[in-house]
Amino acid sequence: MAARTLLLKLEQRGWIVLPPRRRASPNRMRHKRMPVLTEPVSQEPLHGPLADWLPLTVTEVSTPRHPERELFEGLLHRHHYLSHRSPVGENLQYLVCARGGRPVACLLFGAAAWQCAARDRHIGWDQATRAARLQLLTNNTRFLILPWVRVPHLASHVLGRVTRRLSADWQRKYGHPIYLLETFVERARFAGTCYQAANWVRVGQTQGRTRQDGADGQQLQVAIKEVFLYPLHPRFAERLREPQPPVPDPKKT
Repeated sequence: MAARTLLLKLEQRGWIVLPPRRRASPNRMRHKRMPVLTEPVSQEPLHGPLADWLPLTVTEVSTPRHPERELFEGLLHRHHYLSHRSPVGENLQYLVCARGGRPVACLLFGAAAWQCAARDRHIGWDQATRAARLQLLTNNTRFLILPWVRVPHLASHVLGRVTRRLSADWQRKYGHPIYLLETFVERARFAGTCYQAANWVRVGQTQGRTRQDGADGQQLQVAIKEVFLYPLHPRFAERLREPQPPVPDPKKT
């Protein structure tokens, strides 16, 4: 998709001529219907001490036919400020319900940012190693506490519950672990308090640029975000800097 997008942009600017399109785009995302809530969800205020709503039920719902996936996607689409349509690539989706079964939170983990200067310095990555090992990170791209839920310490408690199981869940689904979590907190909107309370480490901030910077001589400015990391292994940096094993040469085997 990245290569296709680049070719289309080059054609739009008159730098190349592409052959006529032979068929309609097979991009399933273009034709995917927007998530909807098919069943009503109670918006009665939910508040009080955290202990009143424990134990929480944390369910990973990313498999296509999971009975609660539609609820997860509908809640994110309707109530998260960035909305939600569908994840791309490897991902895990967690629906969190309070005692009694009412949903209180949604978390989505997906592809890590291709590059982030503050994160990459913290790990000690060079470009080649980052490209080879990036799949061992995941980004908490969405974290929603439903707007009618007002329970102190709930958000940090949810983060703690999910982070303890995430690498094992990823291993079961994709066959490899996760060593480090990242998230980007838009500082004009949020303070990142729940991440700090859950022992995520702030390592810097983004530069307000996008992957499209420089494509036409301009720098596209976006919101500055704080960069938070959470290691899932005590030697995470060492694991992320390990070189990839060499690919065997079939001529020598």
